[in-house]
Amino acid sequence: MNLARNIKLVIFDVDGVLTDGTLFFDNAGEEYKAFNSKDGHGLRMLLECGLQAAIITGRKSHLVEHRMRDLGIDIVFQGYRDKRPAFDELITQTGLEPAQVAYMGDDVVDLPIMTKVGMAIAVKDAHPFVQQHADYITEKAGGCGAAREAIEFILQAQGLLQDKLESYLS
Repeated sequence: MNLARNIKLVIFDVDGVLTDGTLFFDNAGEEYKAFNSKDGHGLRMLLECGLQAAIITGRKSHLVEHRMRDLGIDIVFQGYRDKRPAFDELITQTGLEPAQVAYMGDDVVDLPIMTKVGMAIAVKDAHPFVQQHADYITEKAGGCGAAREAIEFILQAQGLLQDKLESYLS
């Protein structure tokens, strides 16, 4: 809980974190992804509470670009199999210290960033080696509300969650 108090930016991988990792292709090679609506609302809550969100993903997809634009997430790095250059650029761009950043991943390609940030988050169904290096492991699987769970954990640690939830009552 202490690590989550200092977080100003949460970076998310896409496949396996914001989706369940399944890749759908039609006969023409068009790609489809399923995003969880609760994760999407969690991302909006994160932004509304004054924190930043970013995406670093190894694949390129117009679907990701469209979904993130819909959610108000402007910082999207796609096509980075090695995610370190995107992370370095993001740190420079935001002026934040790595200790102020959380990263949520599911597979070994996420480890180079997870080991640099202030809070490493793994989804329930992440590779076991990734889980060994996580500060927090969600109870939900990737694409099934894990991002929302992690976001609420961070907002709770910062004393922001209850007010945000109660704002929906009025």
